[in-house]
Amino acid sequence: MFDWPLDWIALLVAFAALAFARKTSDRLAEVQARLAKLEAARPIGIAPAVPGAPPLSPLQEPATAPAVPPPLPEVTEPALQPAAVTADQTADPGPPAVPPLPQPVAGFEERIGTRWVVWIGGLTLALGGFFMVRYSIEAGLVGPEVRVALGALFAAALLAAGEWTRRKESISQIAALPIANIPAILTAAGTAVAFATVYAAYALYGFLPPAFAFVLLGLVALGTLAAALLHGAALAGLGLVAAFTTPVLVSTGEPNYWALYIYLAIVTAAAFALARVRLWRWLAMTTIGLSFLWTLPGLDMGIETVAPHVFHVIAGFALAALIVVCGFVFGPAAENDDAEPISSAALAVYLLGAMLVVLASFHDGLALIGFTVLVAATLAVAWRAPSASGAVGAAAATVFLVFAEWALRDNPDLLVLPGGALPSMGPNPLGASVAWHLVTAAIFAIGFGAAGFLAQGRSENAVVPVVWSAAGVFTPLALLVALYARIAHLDRSIPFAILAVVLAATLAVATEALTRREERHGLSFSIALFATGTLGALALALTFALEKGWLTIALALMSLGTAWIFEHRPIPFLRILAAAFAGLVVLRIGYDPRIVGADVGTTPILNWLLWGYGVPAASFWGASYLMRRSGDDAPLRAVEAAAILFTTLLAFLEIRHAVNDGDMLAVPSLAEIGLDVCVALALAIGLERLRARSGSVVHNVSAVILTGFAGGATLFGLLLLENPMISDVTIQGGLLNILILAYAFPAVLMLLLSYAVAGRRPPAYGNTLAAGALILALSYVSLEIRRIYHGPDLTSGPTSAAEQYTYSIVWLILGVALLGIGVIVQSQRARLASAIVIALTILKAFLVDMSALTGVWRALSFIGLGLVLVAIGWLYQKVLFRRQQQAPPAAPVA
Repeated sequence: MFDWPLDWIALLVAFAALAFARKTSDRLAEVQARLAKLEAARPIGIAPAVPGAPPLSPLQEPATAPAVPPPLPEVTEPALQPAAVTADQTADPGPPAVPPLPQPVAGFEERIGTRWVVWIGGLTLALGGFFMVRYSIEAGLVGPEVRVALGALFAAALLAAGEWTRRKESISQIAALPIANIPAILTAAGTAVAFATVYAAYALYGFLPPAFAFVLLGLVALGTLAAALLHGAALAGLGLVAAFTTPVLVSTGEPNYWALYIYLAIVTAAAFALARVRLWRWLAMTTIGLSFLWTLPGLDMGIETVAPHVFHVIAGFALAALIVVCGFVFGPAAENDDAEPISSAALAVYLLGAMLVVLASFHDGLALIGFTVLVAATLAVAWRAPSASGAVGAAAATVFLVFAEWALRDNPDLLVLPGGALPSMGPNPLGASVAWHLVTAAIFAIGFGAAGFLAQGRSENAVVPVVWSAAGVFTPLALLVALYARIAHLDRSIPFAILAVVLAATLAVATEALTRREERHGLSFSIALFATGTLGALALALTFALEKGWLTIALALMSLGTAWIFEHRPIPFLRILAAAFAGLVVLRIGYDPRIVGADVGTTPILNWLLWGYGVPAASFWGASYLMRRSGDDAPLRAVEAAAILFTTLLAFLEIRHAVNDGDMLAVPSLAEIGLDVCVALALAIGLERLRARSGSVVHNVSAVILTGFAGGATLFGLLLLENPMISDVTIQGGLLNILILAYAFPAVLMLLLSYAVAGRRPPAYGNTLAAGALILALSYVSLEIRRIYHGPDLTSGPTSAAEQYTYSIVWLILGVALLGIGVIVQSQRARLASAIVIALTILKAFLVDMSALTGVWRALSFIGLGLVLVAIGWLYQKVLFRRQQQAPPAAPVA
């Protein structure tokens, strides 16, 4: 119980009444003006008739009009001049219609006098009663009993005045202003005073026991709701708030949930009935929301509160189904086969409440029975009334959440002991729970699956059968996964694999049966969903029968299978579904890139990485190939990205596994980085060729990313961190050593990539790659010379004169070789590379050899360099230049 002062309660209740009155005032004014226009436009001489109201949408609020229409104002017609009737006028045109009277715009004075005065007057009356009681308390004029009696008399007087003014207006045929309805405001003030009087008698003076006060406050609230039938929406809102706050104001210290929920059931029924009679959507939704909030108290108090909570959600669900759902029993009329939001949301909210009861009670048997009953009732109501079809999806979602929470809940040690519980320790404490859930899951799976199949063809609205089929496919699969996780603990289980195969066969039979039916709205979409469910069940069968890593493979195959189904049933949703499966596989490897943990295996190439990454990569490539036939869109790009990602990761992880003897956590080495660069460059070359045919933005961006990765790994890995010249890397073997993989092969691949992008990307892109290839080539020959002179450890010992001369002569040979290649193939890029290498050799000769070499080595270095330079000059003057003079200019080769 809250010890609030009486004046604050009065203010809150009074302002609530004023807010509700103001909320509906503008709408009522507009409706009244429209009715006046219709009455004024009625032709003279025609008997007044009640115009046929247009059909209302479900739970749509109708215009509020007085019980008896106001009489037409007298209109003085001008004298009509007789007109000559021509020979061809054979029909009487009838009496002329009176033009509609213009509606004057209310001025400032009129608004003040007819609206604001009435509103403020009602508020003043309510506050006056409260302040009179407060003054009598402070002055000690009367005792508590008299104060309460005076409050009750004042409330009765206000209510009587409201009813008298309403009858007086009705009898005198004077229409009240809907936006400043004096009877409604007087009645609202009276109910507010009555509510405060009863609460004061209980909370302040202790005249009433809690139970009696609770009943009186409830009667006041229900009476307010009943009066709203005559006085409009503002009074209904006031009564609803008062009814649902009464249990908060009256407290006994020992809550009686049965009494509470029986009272709330009565209030909910009254509010729903009022919403149904007046077609007030807002009142129905507000009642549903407040009723759901009252489900939350006491959920954590144990088993003793389960029964009243179950009663509360079942009672609310039943009332909503009977009164709120359009086209069902007493609900409003339904419009065609459309899924109506209020009808679906009403059932979904109470399903959510039942789910919370199950979870809070740790899956108590009674709570589980109540939840099952509501799910079955949802299917039955939605079967009869398509307006509640949206609740079918909510039912499937709550079923999955209940079983998923049960599967993820921590199990006792008895359940995970090898062989089960020990005989001396008694029976399994969760055996009954498992049995209950198995039976319930079977009921749900059969119910949703059968309903999803039989609902096809029952509605002309395509959304309805699709919702049924989605729930019929999703629910059995989700329940099977939850049971497998709870009972088999995600380990290999042949019984569950058999169940999955049986489910796949059932869905396949349903798919085949649906394909033979005549075409109806939504049928093709439903067929695709059942076919996808068949693939999903087969994937689960593989997962259950094999090791954990097969789940990744099964999900990847689902993407390929969905793309194949799209080939035969071109439904756009299937493309999104194929991309969703690819996304799930990507998330799966993000959780554990090794797929099966530490059990990858030690055999190079032929290990779990090949299956865990190779099969998904092949599946995604196949799915992208099938999907590309129907155009380029976001789902296709997602699948293509997954295919490239898995292909790249397969190569990288297999390299890591092979180089490090199965240790997936080892520090990267020179060999691994070199092989990674080779793979990245090779994939980039392939993607460059592929994007030239496909035009895919994914292939384009992926090629750039792989090229950038290769460049970064080359710079930071091969030339800096793992460079044998500056690190402790040892080079074992003869001429066939790790330097070939780390520097020679990447140089060749980078050169090939520069030619692959020629004419397709900016020249700077290809020239940068060619420069990288030249740097790697120079690094390779230099490191090989160093290894020859120093052995495996390239950092040991001084550099001799012979070694320095060898660098110069080998660089010179490399430059001449590049020049020869450029002359033969007419490649300007190769000749430019030759010039760079020879320029480096010249710099080395003058900056290093001149000071570091002595004797014959210095002479040989300069003699050899001079001869080569002269030969190059002769080649340019006599051979290359002459060929360019005699032959027509060839297209430059990038």
